[in-house]
Amino acid sequence: MRKKYRKVVVGGTFDRLHLGHKALLRKAFEVGKIVYIGLTSDEMVRNKPYAERILPYEHRLKDLLKFIEVNGYTNYRIIKIHTAIGFADSMKSLEAIVVSEETYKGALIVNRAREEKGLKPLDIVTIPIIKSYLGDKISSSLIRAGLIDPFGRPLHWKGNSPKDV
Repeated sequence: MRKKYRKVVVGGTFDRLHLGHKALLRKAFEVGKIVYIGLTSDEMVRNKPYAERILPYEHRLKDLLKFIEVNGYTNYRIIKIHTAIGFADSMKSLEAIVVSEETYKGALIVNRAREEKGLKPLDIVTIPIIKSYLGDKISSSLIRAGLIDPFGRPLHWKGNSPKDV
């Protein structure tokens, strides 16, 4: 299958890699020939909800690499980022950014920053928010709070596990 874009970017903390993260990453690899993944530094996540429970950068990197390997993805580069925009406002060759409905506004901020630097805005590829079994969105914050697991199940769930990868 021919990829729609040569170079795409996706970014995040990717803490407690969950179904929403996996859907976002799968979409990036689906549409991009080369995927640049911005992974937030430990310093950048200090103000997130339940920040003290966020896994260290190296652990999140290891989990991300495992997901990439298990899925057979090959053309990627993971870059540590220290700001919300990361490198997306300075890498001229990027063509698209992959976001969720929730983070769409962040893509608009990236594009504004690119335009201010004289770069072409990125096409925005948006995926829907992945819902938990309770109907809320799956989020790392809810996982860190101990309310759901990475599959979106309440922690007292007794059902079978959905496929992990």
